[in-house]
Amino acid sequence: MIRWPFILHILGSLIVCIGLCMLLPIVFSLYYWDGSALPLLYSAAITVSVGLFLYLVFRSHRVRGAISHREGMAITTVGWVAVCIFGGLPFYFSGVLPHLVDCIFETTSGFTTTGASVIRDVEIVAPGILFWRSLTHWLGGLGIVVLGLAILPFLGVGGMQLYKAEVPGPVVDKLKPRLKDTAMILWKVYVIFTVAETILLLLGGMNLLDALCHTFGTLATGGFSTKNASIGYYQSVYIDTVVTIFMLIGGINFALHFQLFRGKPLAMWRDPEFRFFMGFWLLLTLIIAVNCFGQTYGSFWKALQYASFAVASITTTTGFATGNFELWPPLSLCLLLLCMVVGASVGSTGGSVKCMRVMVVIKHGYRELIRLIHPRAVVRLKMGDHVVPPEVFDGISGFIFLYLGLAAISMFLVAAVGVDLVTTFSAVLACLGNVGPGLGEVGPMDNYAALPTFAKWVLTLDMLLGRLEIYTVIILFVPRFYKK
Repeated sequence: MIRWPFILHILGSLIVCIGLCMLLPIVFSLYYWDGSALPLLYSAAITVSVGLFLYLVFRSHRVRGAISHREGMAITTVGWVAVCIFGGLPFYFSGVLPHLVDCIFETTSGFTTTGASVIRDVEIVAPGILFWRSLTHWLGGLGIVVLGLAILPFLGVGGMQLYKAEVPGPVVDKLKPRLKDTAMILWKVYVIFTVAETILLLLGGMNLLDALCHTFGTLATGGFSTKNASIGYYQSVYIDTVVTIFMLIGGINFALHFQLFRGKPLAMWRDPEFRFFMGFWLLLTLIIAVNCFGQTYGSFWKALQYASFAVASITTTTGFATGNFELWPPLSLCLLLLCMVVGASVGSTGGSVKCMRVMVVIKHGYRELIRLIHPRAVVRLKMGDHVVPPEVFDGISGFIFLYLGLAAISMFLVAAVGVDLVTTFSAVLACLGNVGPGLGEVGPMDNYAALPTFAKWVLTLDMLLGRLEIYTVIILFVPRFYKK
């Protein structure tokens, strides 16, 4: 039986956390005197008030016993929907986005680290609002609920169900016996990388606001920028290199980063998914660089610079851009679409299908070929030294089936309101995979502002489905979920 009063109690605490985070951008608002302090304050007051109301009214329903698997999914999905709604208040009260659908689209894109924007000119937006916009990336990168597990002690009871419902991937790494300690470790690693990249970008000539916003967008693999031309605005090989490195860091399983900090650097190389992820990035970078050399860029090194950045950006589902890759040859564009589908590593801040799932499907296909050659052979499905359990493979197969099915349905719905084929196809892949930029009307030098309202609602749902790995969201629409 699902304890809805208890769920609302936890939901209230998460909403309060988001409301308090809205106070942070006020520092930049007052420094630049940009007029966004009051809209941010109003938004924070409303959000905290609603959160406190839920927390206090249902306080008598605090944890008594472990959180069930169903309750974990309900808390995660409802919590994410709530923070995406309340997170849009600063955009509304500041007048940056006067329409409800645009406010929710922008903030959902932020929290899910998609980076698809409906703001036509970000350079005229108040710095305080820009900081909040990028902060949603940073908060959503490791997850709203994981943040709650780290700072709210009462969530530690039975919190594994929350952790499993939110952390992306078919398997979940628990680094410490106590889940609260695991959440704290992940956030400490996250903060260390945040500080490191911010300092490096400051050394590259960015001011503090731009350095923080681009760091948030990089490590969370989000992609919101303070410039219309994204990273391409700076025309700096140094900045391109720093951002590329940290995008790749964001696309690697954070459990491996923890092992690195523990003095076990070989743990990364021993991980088959890490080798696949880096090999995939290197291979596609070289192919695209060769393909663009002579057709788009006169210098091979220039082609290599732009290719390595773009492949890292799309594969990690960050969405930053240094140029208009729509001008690249058809082969390069097809490979970028492949990057949108494959995505980053399990346990990273990246989105899409994930390398581990792709590897398991490839290995399964190879195993079937071996079985055709040797019908009596016993060939186990393995990842590294570990045999993939049947239930994990079943989950992966079901996920990919749902992913492709939801992508097809979304494409039909978006196309039904008159969006052209290229834009429809790439927009759905970009939003469901939490990538951001696509092709056509939603290319790297454009945004999603011109899309019809209905299409924006469909893509908003796609972003949420992609971030929460589909199962966590759609399970709430299955009638049996609510039965004993």
